[in-house]
Amino acid sequence: FVKFANIEEDTPSYHRRYDFFVSRFSGMCHSCDHDPEIQTEIRIAGIRGIQGVVRKTVNDELRATIWEPQHMDKIVPSLLFNMQKIEDIDSRIGPPSSPTGGEKEENPALLAENCFRELLGRATYGNMNNAVRPVFAHLDHHRLWDPNEFAVSCFKIIMYSIQAQYSHHVIQEILGHLDFRKRDSPRVRAGIIQVLLEAVAIAAKGSIGPTVLEVFNTLLKHLRISVDFELGDRRSSTGSATFSTSSKESDERIVQNAIIQTIGFFGSNLPDYQRSEIMMFIMGKVPVFGTTSQSLDTSHLGDLGTRRIQIMLLRSLLMVTSGYKATTISNALPPPFLDPLLSPSLMEDSELRQLVLEILHNLIDRHDNRAKLRGIRIIPDVSDLKIKRDKISRQDVSFMKKHGQQLYRHIYLGCKEEDNVQKNFELLFTSLALTTIELANEEVVIDLIRLAIALQDIAIINEDNLPMFNRCGVMALVAAYLNFLSQMIAVPAFCQHVSKVIETRSLEAPYFLPETIFKDKCNLPKSLEKHEKDLFFLTNKIVESLGGSGYSVERLSVPYVPQVTDEDRLSRRKSIVDTVSIQVDILPGNNTEDKIDNTEEITFEALKKAIDNNGLEEQEKEKRRLVIEKFQKAPFEEIAAQCETKANLLHDRLAQILELTIRPPPSPSGTMTITAGHAHYQSVPVYEMKFPDLCVY
Repeated sequence: FVKFANIEEDTPSYHRRYDFFVSRFSGMCHSCDHDPEIQTEIRIAGIRGIQGVVRKTVNDELRATIWEPQHMDKIVPSLLFNMQKIEDIDSRIGPPSSPTGGEKEENPALLAENCFRELLGRATYGNMNNAVRPVFAHLDHHRLWDPNEFAVSCFKIIMYSIQAQYSHHVIQEILGHLDFRKRDSPRVRAGIIQVLLEAVAIAAKGSIGPTVLEVFNTLLKHLRISVDFELGDRRSSTGSATFSTSSKESDERIVQNAIIQTIGFFGSNLPDYQRSEIMMFIMGKVPVFGTTSQSLDTSHLGDLGTRRIQIMLLRSLLMVTSGYKATTISNALPPPFLDPLLSPSLMEDSELRQLVLEILHNLIDRHDNRAKLRGIRIIPDVSDLKIKRDKISRQDVSFMKKHGQQLYRHIYLGCKEEDNVQKNFELLFTSLALTTIELANEEVVIDLIRLAIALQDIAIINEDNLPMFNRCGVMALVAAYLNFLSQMIAVPAFCQHVSKVIETRSLEAPYFLPETIFKDKCNLPKSLEKHEKDLFFLTNKIVESLGGSGYSVERLSVPYVPQVTDEDRLSRRKSIVDTVSIQVDILPGNNTEDKIDNTEEITFEALKKAIDNNGLEEQEKEKRRLVIEKFQKAPFEEIAAQCETKANLLHDRLAQILELTIRPPPSPSGTMTITAGHAHYQSVPVYEMKFPDLCVY
């Protein structure tokens, strides 16, 4: 038959069928003769017969019956059966030596593998799936997903044998089978996902086709299912901690880690334009405050399940962003990505905050400086690090004007968390340093100094009742950063002030330096109130040192206050509003003169009507949004000018009131009693004038 199969025919024979030969040769491949030599000979003959059938039929497009499922369901398992048998022997004996030509003829496994490769190499678009599906049936029937060494080797053969443009067919089949086996044991699902990882690793070098989002969507869905299973097992075993339950939980962790590894590997091998889309896609799935229905449904998982999903997705995102180099920072951090990433919903615990900062580092660090900044320390000479940097582009300057306050706010709030550990402080230091290297012009430098002074005030004033370790950690962070910043901008007077404070601390308060506070055994002070000013970085000294260097030091006298968002007001965490209750009423288009003339008599009925108004809450919400947007996007000088105008106006009005009380005008329309605190003043005449905006005062 083999000799017959090798004969080339000029004219195809349409009446000839090979069903009998397929059945007979497939049966020979499964020979179980008692004599091992005869068994091997029969199996080799069966494999050669299948190879002859394939060669005789696959090249004839008009007679493609060999690709029909009833034939593939016999041919493919027969080849895999022989490949599997030698795999079992190899796994016991050890790695096989490379076979010679004679050994290939006598080895059923190698002959079956060559036939399998030849079959797949001849597969076309229409019959690819028929050749791949029997592989899943064979692996399921023989329970070869756990352990999955044979399954991995099979799909490596498949991916390298088929034509590159058909890779996405195989990936789609694996995803479909993963959905089909979603209720199976965690180790089976992990085995299928690891096979997917190997297939994706090969396909990523070629054509992925339209399956990119499908791969990520399916994997994220199974990530949620795995977390659901894990928490369900934990709830069902409450009060009876058995070994089997803990083992199943650890198996689910294996599934989750396999999914994250696959997502990360796949994402990191995509071109940049596709990778940015995947970053947005994954970030859209993270459950945070204010997100749309695109995010994964975690309502039935509870707080613990939501946190697990957040950590898993951020770990996936961390792997996808690794090595991503955007030309401009606005491409790497567009608002739809940046806003949920910096959401307070992702600041619930230290691990979430660490992941967010590491993702930011991947995207901000475009010159691979992060490794040089690893660990928080006082760097004696920054020039020894040989930091790479370019001139700040116009696009990056624009990005910092629009979104810089979000970055500062995230760092500021991150320093105020009680559960911070050393790694959190190290990542916060790296964030400040990378922002300085990649995004800092003169205006940003001033903002970063204001932020550093505000962080120092957190530790000194301690309105949040932080533990002493956290307060000293923040002081050490500020010292390490200002030491780095002063050397980067190279202003001698500024460097001298920073060096002097650090030197004084090393002698009198070493726990304010990172080299001491982050040691295992560090003696902490009982309070910070009794410390001398020489141990602190002083704003007036910094203003003096930077005054002659072209920096707008006037802004340094304005304390840094983080912007307030709607999520802060609705978040379960202690809000920034608790400590900053300042609301400045600056709305676009509101003229000062209009406010003076816009008077309305305030009566009990008017107040009652206002309270009963159902739309008042919506109006207030819109008003807050406009105020926040104003402070986020308007230039600092414009905001300062409007605040100054408003302050001057209120000052003049108060002066008018004082003048009325001292020199009452003629022809008063009535009298009123002025009460301030516990002091009761005499009745004084007043004009028919109204000052509605003074009600606050």
